[in-house]
Amino acid sequence: MTRRSAVLFLAALLSLPAGAGQAQAAGYRYWSFWERDGGAWTYATQGPSLVRPSDGAVQGFRFSVSEDSADAAEPRGTADFAAVCAETPPREGTKRVALVVDFGTPADAPSGETPPAGRTACARVSPDATTAEALASVAEPLRYDANALLCAIAGYPRQGCGEQVSDEDAPAPGKNASGPSNPPDPSASSDGGPSLGLVAGIAVVVCLGAAAIRQVRRRG
Repeated sequence: MTRRSAVLFLAALLSLPAGAGQAQAAGYRYWSFWERDGGAWTYATQGPSLVRPSDGAVQGFRFSVSEDSADAAEPRGTADFAAVCAETPPREGTKRVALVVDFGTPADAPSGETPPAGRTACARVSPDATTAEALASVAEPLRYDANALLCAIAGYPRQGCGEQVSDEDAPAPGKNASGPSNPPDPSASSDGGPSLGLVAGIAVVVCLGAAAIRQVRRRG
């Protein structure tokens, strides 16, 4: 092996870690659950089957792709209780809950499906009703999996439930996508920095290249 060949070999090895890493999951496709706190959305810390909103509450759902709760996209559209429940007057012995349902974007949709237009509804339910019960009263059919994860609202999507999405299937970068009522573990998300495996790989490649060059020098 000549010195020139050794240098070219080293350059080729150094180029591998940048593009030869294993593809990582981009996130999950699911319905995220939100609560309106003042004028802002807050990602719910409990599932809709556990939350019992008070009269006048605003609750939201968004279908999208996201890695975790920090990456989830908020519901779009009108989120004002007075506007959503304007035509639903109060009634003794019941409570009203404003619901915002955002079916997401075409980029978030499973293959072969088109998201319906977003909607709002004012659910009139019993005082002890959960958000899930309020949603069922205005947006059936709902679909859940065996772990009580909300899979579909108003029949959308037809199939799937919180499935992992690959880089190839993920929406373009940006907060276009969102997220399960039981969200993935936020600690599993990437901070965008190089992984430990990538750094170790580069170190090994550099050592191999240096050894090859030393061997060429000895032979020269």
